[in-house]
Amino acid sequence: MSSREVDTRTRILQAALELLESSAGKGVRVGDIAKQAGISRQALYLHFPTRAELLIAVTHYVDDLKGSDARLAPSRAATSGVERLGAFIEAWAAYIPEVYGVARALLAMRDTDEAAASAWDKRMQDMREGCEAAIKALERDGMLSPAHHPDGATDILWTMLSVRNWEQLTITCGWPQARYVATLKTIARQVFVADKDDD
Repeated sequence: MSSREVDTRTRILQAALELLESSAGKGVRVGDIAKQAGISRQALYLHFPTRAELLIAVTHYVDDLKGSDARLAPSRAATSGVERLGAFIEAWAAYIPEVYGVARALLAMRDTDEAAASAWDKRMQDMREGCEAAIKALERDGMLSPAHHPDGATDILWTMLSVRNWEQLTITCGWPQARYVATLKTIARQVFVADKDDD
């Protein structure tokens, strides 16, 4: 792939991100993205044959911009399940406000836009895998609460860490980010980590 092709692809992703964030997802069409990127619709489709592929690529582009892999490194390097759980919650909770613009846009479009729904669902499945890894690490250590099966625990953690819940607590209820993170970590330990008396 030539540097020109890479530049064009990047321009498309930048344009899509800017439009999604500025409009909260309302009325963002492929033609608008192409115009913002300074190319034709046909040129855009050479890089992204479908709108769904473009929106999915935008979520990965945001991850690259924000260094999501580096943020998850402490969780992946954790030596215990309890440590991994806490590190994953910290990483994801700190990440939400930085990607909230594009998340809000995709959520707003999700019910009426199949491509947006596909992009959002793919991103959330990726996040669920992180939740699952943390829960499985607890199970491996014999530290998962007997009250929960790993699948159910993963579902609960995934729901706890949803963007909508972050939005409710930090925006609607006005919680400071630090309180949100600390509270989520405390609740997760109480819900998922086995009590010593459970042995």
